[in-house]
Amino acid sequence: MVILFQENHSFDEVLGYLCVQDHRCDGARIGTTHDGRLIRLAVANDIPPPVGHGPPQQKQAINGGRMNGFDLVRGCRAADRYGCYVSYVTPRPDDLGSIPNLAVLARAFVISDRTFESHLNASWAAHLDLVAGTNDGFVGWNPKTVPGPTLGEGWGCDSYLDAKWKPDSGSSIDVPSCVPARDGSGPYRPSPVSWVPTIMDRMDQAGLSWHIYGRPTAKRGQGASTYLITICPTFAECLNGPQRQNVVVTDQIYADAQQGKLPALSIVVPKHLESQHNSQSMLAGDNYIGRVVSAIMHGPQWSSTAIFITYDDCGCFYDHVPPPPGMGIRVPMVIVSPFARRGYTDSHPASFASMLAFVERDFDLKPLSLQDATAYDYHQSFDFTSPTSTPVKLVDHPLPDWETKWFREHLHDGEDDPDY
Repeated sequence: MVILFQENHSFDEVLGYLCVQDHRCDGARIGTTHDGRLIRLAVANDIPPPVGHGPPQQKQAINGGRMNGFDLVRGCRAADRYGCYVSYVTPRPDDLGSIPNLAVLARAFVISDRTFESHLNASWAAHLDLVAGTNDGFVGWNPKTVPGPTLGEGWGCDSYLDAKWKPDSGSSIDVPSCVPARDGSGPYRPSPVSWVPTIMDRMDQAGLSWHIYGRPTAKRGQGASTYLITICPTFAECLNGPQRQNVVVTDQIYADAQQGKLPALSIVVPKHLESQHNSQSMLAGDNYIGRVVSAIMHGPQWSSTAIFITYDDCGCFYDHVPPPPGMGIRVPMVIVSPFARRGYTDSHPASFASMLAFVERDFDLKPLSLQDATAYDYHQSFDFTSPTSTPVKLVDHPLPDWETKWFREHLHDGEDDPDY
């Protein structure tokens, strides 16, 4: 199993127009504002605008389930020309806009049009939840700087940052942005946060291999913000123990796929410039998705692989489907596999916990929490009786000259976004 965990986009923004064109899934091409105005989703610029997407902004956008509060969010107001009411597939069926590879994969394989964020989370908490099936009491905000300690790298136990955490009763408090090891070690100062198991622990216990493809090759401020969302540093048990050896450079995914060395579970964290994060190129990220999936499709393990391509939060771009109680905004989910039903739409309600459920049931692992124990596991998306192993053609598309120049001048844009 391979999880490609991209950054910051909603379902309608990425796949809504495609759904409408293909009459296949639940997408929209028109959005609604808080005062009832209807706005046709505009063809998006390849560089997503800096729309606010922390937990308060997501709650504001959902607006009690009415899904009409997006125009109240920072970066998407009338003064911002409703910057989050956009689509990355154009109205013309032959023009796949800034996501040609993802669109080809979506049309060929499975679209889940009911996958939601597990909670109202910004990126750090979403990555925590991805491997633990819980926020472990953290309320969804990204870590923040506190007075005193010298800052380390990233956002986790070695960062000397704090994050909002809520006890069972009472108000939220600031604690180290770290899930302690079993013995309580790891946080830079005493913490009330408890140890929780991760999918990495379950894989180790079963003797199964795993990698997080996410270790950066440079220091922060040199294009290496991958470390913010690499996941392992958030867990003291991973950061300070043998599991750390399973965290490898992001680009190693290509060689491992081509050489048949993919582990049983791969979590692939993109480099910032390929993440499709606000202020980064959608097309550059789509090229990255195409390269990763193509390497797997043409490698020796393709016949036994399932790839899940999704996004850690909404970004926070327009989507029209109200989330189930307790969940966050709907995100794109494309499932690629020889066993995936061709051209199928899975409309069963799902969340990030559904990917954990798939891993646990496929490898006969004990669930991590009630969240993944009861989650839908995408079983309707697969037909294990008649695999179709023929790869689809994916193409690297060059960035326009103006955009290449723009990125040279704005290399680190978005790395210090408080929502990330």
